[in-house]
Amino acid sequence: MSETIVDWQSHCDDDGILWLILDKHNTDTNVLSVSVLEQLDSLLDEINNNPPRAIIFRSGKAKGFIAGADVNEFLEVTSTQEALIMIKRGQTLFSRIESLPCPTVALIEGFCMGGGTELALACDYRVALDDAGTRIGLPEVKLGIHPAYGGVVRATSMMNPLKSLEIMLSGRALTASAARAIGLVDSAQPKRQIERAARNIALTQPGRQSMPFIGKVLSLPGIRNLLAGYMKKQVAKKVPRQHYPAPYAILDVWANFYGDNKRMMEEEANSVARLIQGSKVRSLIRVFFLQTRLKGLGDKKSFNPSHVHIIGAGTMGGDIAAWCALRGFNVTLQDREAKYLSNAFKRAHQLFGKRLKTNQERNAALDRLIPDIDGDGVARADVVIEAIFEDIDAKQAIYKDIEPRMKPGAVLATNTSSIPLETLATVLKEPDRLVGIHFFNPVAMMPLVEIVQTASSSEETVQHAIAFTQHIGKLPLPVKSSPGFLVNRILMPYLVEAFTLYDEGVAPEAIDKAATDFGMPMGPVELADTVGLDICQSVAQNLSAAYGIEVPEGLNRFVNSKQLGKKSGRGFYNYDKGKPVRDKDADLGDQKMIQNRLVFRFLNEAAACLNEGIVTDKDLLDAGIIFGTGFAPFRGGPMHHSLQEGVESLVAAMSDYEAKFGQRFHPAEGWSLVTE
Repeated sequence: MSETIVDWQSHCDDDGILWLILDKHNTDTNVLSVSVLEQLDSLLDEINNNPPRAIIFRSGKAKGFIAGADVNEFLEVTSTQEALIMIKRGQTLFSRIESLPCPTVALIEGFCMGGGTELALACDYRVALDDAGTRIGLPEVKLGIHPAYGGVVRATSMMNPLKSLEIMLSGRALTASAARAIGLVDSAQPKRQIERAARNIALTQPGRQSMPFIGKVLSLPGIRNLLAGYMKKQVAKKVPRQHYPAPYAILDVWANFYGDNKRMMEEEANSVARLIQGSKVRSLIRVFFLQTRLKGLGDKKSFNPSHVHIIGAGTMGGDIAAWCALRGFNVTLQDREAKYLSNAFKRAHQLFGKRLKTNQERNAALDRLIPDIDGDGVARADVVIEAIFEDIDAKQAIYKDIEPRMKPGAVLATNTSSIPLETLATVLKEPDRLVGIHFFNPVAMMPLVEIVQTASSSEETVQHAIAFTQHIGKLPLPVKSSPGFLVNRILMPYLVEAFTLYDEGVAPEAIDKAATDFGMPMGPVELADTVGLDICQSVAQNLSAAYGIEVPEGLNRFVNSKQLGKKSGRGFYNYDKGKPVRDKDADLGDQKMIQNRLVFRFLNEAAACLNEGIVTDKDLLDAGIIFGTGFAPFRGGPMHHSLQEGVESLVAAMSDYEAKFGQRFHPAEGWSLVTE
């Protein structure tokens, strides 16, 4: 092998099979960087000169086949033409693999994403490890692009388009067995048999994966265009084209050019070359790196808890308990009486039914979730989470009761959403063991967990809380103990401004449209109804003393009349089968003014949090707000968006709004930090 080929290992076995093993140096993860692809190109030159009997592609990493392209290299592209050259280089290389004179097999173990899956699709056969750690997908849409190395062409020519398009449009990763069921892989095998299976396929060359009959029908020109139109309407229910063009681009390439592989390959490349130059893609790549940073905080191996005790079986406590049981922990759930536990167990049963595939897995999860009225689990727990209602006296009474019974080294956590931990910790003999582990509703859907620390929180406790959060598959965000912490602190002025607009006579539909047009996943009025207006009122009241937030009278009227939002069937909207009933003829008013009022309150509070050191830097602030509120990901976070818009012009506009609408729009002191 050439000395310049450092990332690929190759050896030929006794059967004449050439094993090409990718083990990218100086990293734990294989990515298809330019250098990796150039080395592979050189190897293919040698192979064409002296073809082996067969080739098997494999990873040399302990976990994972190939994670995809090197995302960092996307950011170095400065023009559409440069992007096109890079993409066509990859397309040509994968086409070389496809046209090799010997059979090729991709042996997939662990994650196989994006360009890794495209490489596997260029092979004649794919064998995947049938293991919980195996995930196969084409998630490029999450970065604002789509497969570009021939992935759209090959996936839609091999599988039923309903299946191939769905995995590209959603970015969803599949297990080995699910991939086998749709024809993405040829075989799913256990560890002990996977090498033998790959070798056997390479030597016997069974029939290759081909489009099923129904797929051929759906791919016919007339039907194809109808199907693409229908799928665009389904996509539009989730994301608008102006904010997220990539899924629509996938459907355009397929609908317009399917059947002409050469032209379709060209249009696939042209499409991504155009997309990759947009600011949306760069913002979404930024979000990818922010997520990676959160995942890398702390040391997951530093703390290996097995038993979690939850106090409070309400919506939050019950759902936290169910999530922990789903993730493999033994969980004891405590509340005053059995009647308070029943709803929590019903919701847990529903969660397990949705998330777990087999009855055996569901029953095992239910067995791990144990009712515990007397709180016997406290003494055995590695993590104790208090998740009762927001009342200082009630929380402190619990701490005084459980602290003497907790085992040494166990983490004591509160799920409080707004009460400062310094206040709660005054009754503890060891206040350094208290930390906030603040989940967001709905627990199963929201990826972020705030790790709240005080000046007295021990570093070990904080690190253990971060590790625990990673063990349950959430993203930890360390924040300083302060009323509202980060997410609720920033979200509340935005919601209060929506309530104020409503009090001024602006229609809920107009308020929500302004927010969703900006890119929010849900408007603030519907969000408040979904969270519960009583909860919004409670958080707003807790924050009012600290930050001078005035709670609008309209919100108080709704709560006083028991119109609490979605859970009561009526709030700002009336609800029919859980869906808001909107007035289609509502006056939308001055949409730009409404949007500015909402967004300015949001951004200004974010700058104030940065100034107060609620998080250590603006990147963590952006990460917390994106993953904690769903803030328009294509904008890259509130601080990044502010920089893109121009901080000076934003501050000037806020000053204008201060003159028109009042002191609450006065620019915060933290804006100077945003530009540093």
